[in-house]
Parts: sequence; structure tokens; C-alpha cells
Amino acid sequence: MPPIIAVTDLLKRYGPLEAVRGISFEVGEGEIFGLLGPNGAGKTTTVEILEGLRRADGGSAVVAGIDVLRDPQAVKDRIGVQLQASAFPENFLAKEVIDLFALFYGRRVDAMALLAAVDLTDKARSRQEKLSGGQRQRLSIAVAMVNEPQVLFLDEPTTGLDPQARRNLWELIRRIRQRGTTVFLTTHYLDEAEILCDRVAVMDGGRIIALDAPGALVAALLGRGFTKPALQQQANLEDVFLDLTGHELRED
Repeated sequence: MPPIIAVTDLLKRYGPLEAVRGISFEVGEGEIFGLLGPNGAGKTTTVEILEGLRRADGGSAVVAGIDVLRDPQAVKDRIGVQLQASAFPENFLAKEVIDLFALFYGRRVDAMALLAAVDLTDKARSRQEKLSGGQRQRLSIAVAMVNEPQVLFLDEPTTGLDPQARRNLWELIRRIRQRGTTVFLTTHYLDEAEILCDRVAVMDGGRIIALDAPGALVAALLGRGFTKPALQQQANLEDVFLDLTGHELRED
């Protein structure tokens, strides 16, 4: 089966700065793929090119069968995009937000089914600005699923969420993948990438410097003789927090 994302020698310059320096990688259909890297590594530029939001200066990028460099508009019908901070119209109910974005795509959708998929059925008639941070993130993902995308791009989806909401969103991402949707994830939370992603690419200085399954990358590091000064604990403070307060979401 051909990859659902195929990037070859992708290049983007801003004046003398090469933000993306000839990177190549592939993402398999149904995969959860993570793009990791420090600030300024070129992640955002790469993702924006794949989403058809920014034009590359060289190379090629094919997403869901669309040559993004030749037809950046066409790819928007085959992808969903969840941004780290989404701006929805004020005073719109959660259900109305779904219906509005369906209009943008010229589609008729079952808004309640989409809200149910992200565990927001009981918030259908709540104004979107009154939702909690975790609820707004889930609404943003529901909006990104309006056009039944083949690839869902998630940008730092759990930033600012409490541990319960964070774990809940992880389960939602797994359910989306089970539906056959490919998930392309950017995150600064490395534990999140290790738990969720089938493979990750590590980017720095505009280049991909490593790409493999998280476990394989860890094994390679250990194989190079890496050791820590002390053994890792079997639990951390987040585990304590969840054990004391429970895994159930706390939402108004």
C-alpha cells in the first residue's frame, strides 16, 4: 500500500535562512506519526506545507494522493486540522459550531454524532466560549473531522490540559486512528509521543535527524552506551495525582 504522506527533498527558505533543508519521509495509512523538535526546528513550516498553507521552494509532498505543491487547495478536502488555539464565533453553541464548519465544506453532517465521538453530547447546547480547555480541544477535533478527513493534523493537542483531560484526549486520538484515519501529531510532550505514536521523526535545524519507532530510538540510544545516573522510578507525580484524584474527567 502506498504511503498516505510522501515527502521528498522538501525545501523552504526565508531569505538566507533554510527553515526546511531537503527533508524526506513517509507516513503509512492508519499510522499515528509524530513530528518532534525544539522551537525553530522547522516543524511548523513543514506541517503548514503539508496542509497547503505555505508553498515550498523545492522538493515534493503528496498527501492523500494530492500533490500539495501543485494543488494546495485540493488537499484541504482530504485533511482535517486541529490547531493549538482555535477561534470559534462567540455565542455559538457547540452544535452550531459543527454545523457552521459543515457549511464551509458544503456538507450535511450529523453534528450530534460528531459531538458523541468526542464525548461532548451533553455540551451540544452550551456556548463554545463557556467550555473548559479540554472540551474546547475536543470540539476543535470534532470540527476537524467534519469533512471525514483521511489525515488529521493535531498541533500540540494537550497543551494546557490537566492530567485527566490529557489522558482522555489520548484515548480519543486512539479511537480516531481505529476508524482508519491517519494522525499526524506535533507535540513537545515526549511522553505523549512515546505512548501514542507508531513512529516519530526528530527534526532540528531544518533537517530530520532521526526517524523510527519510539522504542527503537530508545534502544539505539542505550546501544550507544547511554546510561542515567540513577534508575527511573516506576511511577511519577502524575501517576500519584491520578491515583489520588481518579481518571474521570472533571468538567462543568
